[in-house]
Amino acid sequence: MHNRYLKFLLFTISASLGPVIKAHCQLMPIAKDWYIASTIPDSLKENANSVVRYSETVAKIKGPGKAVIKRHSIVTILNEKGDEDAVLVMGYNRKYDSYSDIEMRVYDANGNSIKKYHKSDMYDGSAANDETMVTDERFLAVKHTIASYPETIEIEYEEDVNSFISLDSWRIQDKVEQSVQNAIYEVVVDPSAGFRYKNENINIKPVKEGLSGTDYYTWQIKNLKAIKKEEHVLSWNVLPELRFAVNTFNCYGYPGDFSSWQSFGKWIQSLNSDVCTLSPERAAEIRKMTDTIKTDKEKAKFLYNYLQQNVRYVSVQLGIGGYKPFPATFVDQKKYGDCKALSNYMYALLKAVNINAYYAIIRAGDNAEPADLFFPANSFNHAILCVPFKNDTTWLECTSSTQPFGKLGPFTENRNALIITEDGGKLVNTPRSRMQDNQFNSESHIVLDADGSAKASIKISCTGGYRDDYIGLSALKIDEQKENIMHLLNIKQASVFDFNPASDKNGVKEVDINLEYDKFCDIMAGDKQFYRPRVFDLCAFTVPIEEHRKTDYYFDIPLQKSCTTTIDLPPGFEVENLPANQSLRFTYGNYDVNYTYDAAKNQVTSIARFILTNQVIPAAKYTELQQYLDAVAKAQNKKLVIKRKA
Repeated sequence: MHNRYLKFLLFTISASLGPVIKAHCQLMPIAKDWYIASTIPDSLKENANSVVRYSETVAKIKGPGKAVIKRHSIVTILNEKGDEDAVLVMGYNRKYDSYSDIEMRVYDANGNSIKKYHKSDMYDGSAANDETMVTDERFLAVKHTIASYPETIEIEYEEDVNSFISLDSWRIQDKVEQSVQNAIYEVVVDPSAGFRYKNENINIKPVKEGLSGTDYYTWQIKNLKAIKKEEHVLSWNVLPELRFAVNTFNCYGYPGDFSSWQSFGKWIQSLNSDVCTLSPERAAEIRKMTDTIKTDKEKAKFLYNYLQQNVRYVSVQLGIGGYKPFPATFVDQKKYGDCKALSNYMYALLKAVNINAYYAIIRAGDNAEPADLFFPANSFNHAILCVPFKNDTTWLECTSSTQPFGKLGPFTENRNALIITEDGGKLVNTPRSRMQDNQFNSESHIVLDADGSAKASIKISCTGGYRDDYIGLSALKIDEQKENIMHLLNIKQASVFDFNPASDKNGVKEVDINLEYDKFCDIMAGDKQFYRPRVFDLCAFTVPIEEHRKTDYYFDIPLQKSCTTTIDLPPGFEVENLPANQSLRFTYGNYDVNYTYDAAKNQVTSIARFILTNQVIPAAKYTELQQYLDAVAKAQNKKLVIKRKA
């Protein structure tokens, strides 16, 4: 899927770039005070790393796919956390997009001009990155290094666009911990374009005027305070934003209608109509490969495994190829393609054996924002496939060479996708992740020595999100494997580390780890030794105290973890103190641990379980979550005390 979210490698930041528009006159007079840092009201400094003193955007929609935008902003950066506002990144396509009158001016705390940048000072580079190998998308970028705080950055430019599907949104606050003193946005549009807008996390109305057959929409904001940063918050859930869309568009010379999800789906369908069929000879070969397989679902699984084993992911985004897949025949011959091409190829494989499927586009990313059923607009960046079996709709992640059949994972689950049917587009929900889908089960065996050293072996079996963590480790160097596992499990530094990625069958990844410690004992006091009675913790984090939490807390996945740990005591030692059993409860999960001591075997065994039933914790339950995780941490820190026998 064509993705206009481009990675700015030169300055190691990400810039969200989209089809936008810009144009004409000054709507608000510029005040000299806006360049002087001391004139910022105290209320706007609270929780702020930067302050938007002034922002004005005028967007003139000239016709389907044609628009002009003029933007002017003045932002005072208060500290180093606001340094992103001293970076200007602008995406474009040489054929369909151009910039003019670009200036970045820099002022000291007193409003004195100290630096100027023009288009000739900007880096002009390809937007290709680790995921996109070939693209005609490019970016212009410049970064100012701030000498002392505060400094003020003024930016002006105009952009002329000749291809877009959806309009850019107005991000009133570009990030949390940014306040806005004055901001204005105007859209100039012909009424026949079918212009639409939608408020997100804010409730403001425009002033609308009609003049000579043209509509003028103007929104204005003053003295908007910064949003205090909270742990694990999704920006789309808190930042105020206005979404804009028009019903008619033109993308790279392909006109379309976006008045509904159905009509947009018809446009996608028209793009795909001539690329989704294999040759008759190749289709016959595919049928022969599957003619002994009894059920359609078993055939689909066979073909999905065939896809994973024979075709690789390569992203090429050129022109309408950012939306239109490579032909299935091309992928079949060349053995590569991007997410669109691979999903379309899988569609063609299933079509060859008379299995119905739907090409689908989706907003991908962990906890990514779902599309809005009532506001059709293009926010998609990925393609997958939907196979509607009679009693079991199956979703296929065709880009991954390792994802199990019928499993999506946190990248695309629990949101809506636009499936492309014979009648056009239809928004449907992808499966919701359950804790049973993301299991981490382990067994640890620790052999203690009298000098406090130890040997430990860990056997891990994991599915879902946990399988994803371990599936790629075997391709890393030994040091990188060790570093990653130490981070994943939060375990002590070992003197000997041996990692063996064992089997990976039916969506279950198994891993064996062998460790040796010169000092595993935490404290040695006389004839006593104190140990944490495990190699790693099932829950290795806490969250800070936040009074009056306002936003929901997001985990990546719901989960289910368990570990059985067996500890062999050194000869001549016995248990003096066994940690107490614990049973801790939380509205959305629980933690249990039970210890036993077998004196005959001189062996301690513990069984621990940690469960999270819901990945989204409502703000009202945050304090309960914080107290629960603190209690879990305390329970895991209880010591096993052993002593020499008298």
